[in-house]
Amino acid sequence: MKLELFSVLPSMPAGIQFLETLASNMWWSWNPDAIELFRRIDPHLWRSSGHSPQVFLNRVPQKRLEALSLEEGFLRHVDEVKAKFEQEVIKRKPRNGGVCGEKCIAYFSLEYGIHESLRIYSGGLGVLAGDHLKAASDLSLPMAAVGLLYRQGHYQQHLDRNGWQQEQYMENDVHLLPLQQVTGSNGEPLVISLPIPDGNMLAVIWRLNVGSVPLFLLDTNIPDNRPDIREITAKLYVVDRQTRLRQEILLGIGGYKALTAMGLEPSVCHINEGHAAFLSVGRLSHMLKERGLDLPAAIEIVQRTTVFTTHTPVPAGNETFPADLVISHMNAMQGELGIDPHTIVKWGQPDDPNAGYHNELSMTILGLRMAFYSNGVSKLHGKVARAMWKHLWPGKPEDEVPIGHVTNGIHVPSWLSPDNMALFRRYMGPDWCTHPASPDLLNMVNQIPDEELWHAHELRRSHMVRSVREWMEDQYSARNATRADVAQAKSVLDPECLTIGFARRFASYKRASLLLSDPDRFKAILSNNERPVQFIFAGKAHPADDHGKAIIRQIVQFATHSGVRRRLVFLENYNIEIARTLIQGVDVWMNTPRRPHEASGTSGMKAAVNGGLHLSTLDGWWCEGYSRDCGWAIGDGEVYDDPEHQDSVEAQALYNLLENDVIPKFYDRQVGDLPATWVKMMKGSIRMALGHFTSHRMVAEYRERFYTEAAQHNKELNANSAATARALVKQRERLSAFWKDVRVSAPTADRPVSLLHVGDSFTVRTSAVLGSLTPDEVDIEVYHGPVDSKNRIVQSSVQKMKLAKETGGGTYEYEHRIDCEHTGRYAFTCRASPAGRDWKSMMLGLITWSDGE
Repeated sequence: MKLELFSVLPSMPAGIQFLETLASNMWWSWNPDAIELFRRIDPHLWRSSGHSPQVFLNRVPQKRLEALSLEEGFLRHVDEVKAKFEQEVIKRKPRNGGVCGEKCIAYFSLEYGIHESLRIYSGGLGVLAGDHLKAASDLSLPMAAVGLLYRQGHYQQHLDRNGWQQEQYMENDVHLLPLQQVTGSNGEPLVISLPIPDGNMLAVIWRLNVGSVPLFLLDTNIPDNRPDIREITAKLYVVDRQTRLRQEILLGIGGYKALTAMGLEPSVCHINEGHAAFLSVGRLSHMLKERGLDLPAAIEIVQRTTVFTTHTPVPAGNETFPADLVISHMNAMQGELGIDPHTIVKWGQPDDPNAGYHNELSMTILGLRMAFYSNGVSKLHGKVARAMWKHLWPGKPEDEVPIGHVTNGIHVPSWLSPDNMALFRRYMGPDWCTHPASPDLLNMVNQIPDEELWHAHELRRSHMVRSVREWMEDQYSARNATRADVAQAKSVLDPECLTIGFARRFASYKRASLLLSDPDRFKAILSNNERPVQFIFAGKAHPADDHGKAIIRQIVQFATHSGVRRRLVFLENYNIEIARTLIQGVDVWMNTPRRPHEASGTSGMKAAVNGGLHLSTLDGWWCEGYSRDCGWAIGDGEVYDDPEHQDSVEAQALYNLLENDVIPKFYDRQVGDLPATWVKMMKGSIRMALGHFTSHRMVAEYRERFYTEAAQHNKELNANSAATARALVKQRERLSAFWKDVRVSAPTADRPVSLLHVGDSFTVRTSAVLGSLTPDEVDIEVYHGPVDSKNRIVQSSVQKMKLAKETGGGTYEYEHRIDCEHTGRYAFTCRASPAGRDWKSMMLGLITWSDGE
């Protein structure tokens, strides 16, 4: 039986029709006035609708809508929000100019966390991607983003009576999401087709507006696909390797194909983590087929216009696929791609055959190889990434491995509590959010009266406790708990008690159970009635991670002990709504990763901008954010060879901090009921977060350091039938062919250098054999700096040496003066490398140290 489907939508009266426009753009989700516009229609219905405008407006009775169209106050509110929307979205839309000329920046990510009503995210990576798009919209960047539309998204977490995690997948109803299906010139849905070994993978495209940034989501759940192909975009982070590979082929190759089918050809592409690394393959294929370029010239263009961000300092977290699985899929697409499958696999492997990856393709290596601009997501993570991947650039010192860092940031309007938003507007001006890091604005934080800041925080803590009680009641009821347990859930936590939050993915290295290392000592902290403390835990374990699930169970079971029950809770199904509630309401945000495994972390930034104080090991972003003015450091940033010993030492440090500093400081109320020292630290925390850890700063840094230059590269490399790109191909071929003849002699100094003084200088000289290459093609450099106890240069300085003279036969003499500016032990040597910046990030393996080092 065939059914004809139809939809009945509310009839929006004149005067409030803008509500439909507002509901179709995620801009509303980070604008308090827009959120309040929906909420005031029916607060209870708004909450029960999961804060989804589509669901909400479909449930509002027609009579209520008609009544609202006659309410003068509501109409004024509509007009105010509409004017702001037009100013920030319609008028700010990039006009095909600026940073990218006539083209756009394409941002590819496997997940996006924009709002809890749109379940196409898992955790921090997706939320970071969502904040990136919001900031790009605020900054009017000409960006288009690509992802996948997961019909079931990430799993819903439930715990059984023993505290063991259960997973349940819920269907996303696309008709109740703010999506528009992309159509072709004929008005029919635009369909992307990719050949795979057992048929064709078809996908339609949905558009989601994130302010002025379009996010295009590919979806294989269409009738023209077989059932197994329809399931490719069903779930996020599936375990099955074939399905996962097909997701990432669809994202990268299919995503780029979708952009070009819509008439978008980006000048810059940003790959957010290795999942999207096949984007470069899709882009190369387009240049071969549609632009008529040869593969070497296309590679020169793609590499110099691609940004790659790695988020994973844990080796096991960097995704790989079996080579034979990749080859079988690339064979199926070879006619369309025009690229040899074995070549693609080699791009995802080190050039050194002894470096591993013999039978697999590394998505991280593929991403790094195809990107001129690569970065980690904190200063420490950049250093860790350089150490992890230095083997890809043989001969380069670790500190010169071309992986920098752009520290993550948060989209402040999305995470700031309404109470703090009102305070900031009152004391920092209505436009404070446009330049949150300006020194004048940061100084205004100090002008917020202590009493008002503390009162606003207490309101959010009380709101958080009410929400937690409701969630706990729902949890216990869903488990068919006893009436006594359900009643107890209604009274957990104290709205006036020091509250510490810990919420994140339950991976082993995050050490969620560190506080349980000494159960008796932890119980003593929790059961102290003179200075009460309470903890809120939340987070999910990967479905295949039984160790992470065991940690959750351990915490849940510990919370059942007498004297602890009302002061320790675990919230199920951690999501953006729970995260927002916690980071706005807790007094302290705790993070306990085992250094150096945390790439960045952003939840602590979100708590900090709300005045929460951070308590964490010195890992990820906290290495840059920490000061005694805004939080506490667990340990001194040591890394131990024995993880168990490291856990023991840092558990004791955590207990000591809680007992001797955190708890006493919170309850130090010498001036009435106001913890003056604590509030001073709250202001320090807000200034720290606004000054250094916003997504506006982060996206502006990507624009200034990467996007603008990459867009200029794109313009230059494509001019005159890609003449510059073709010249680079010839130069690469010359360097590769003749580099074997390059030699650099051992350097000499023009004076004894065993003992020098500050203010002295000396000249370093060396000779170099360049063979068939010219001095314009080769830089002879002096490499020097302070050394450690093993005489290794630890903070290098590299200067290009001056050509002194040609001695004939392709041999040249060079010199450079070194000035002694600081005391210490130093060393120097010389080397040859390809000239200029064109080759600094490339995996050429062309570097020659003096005397064949």
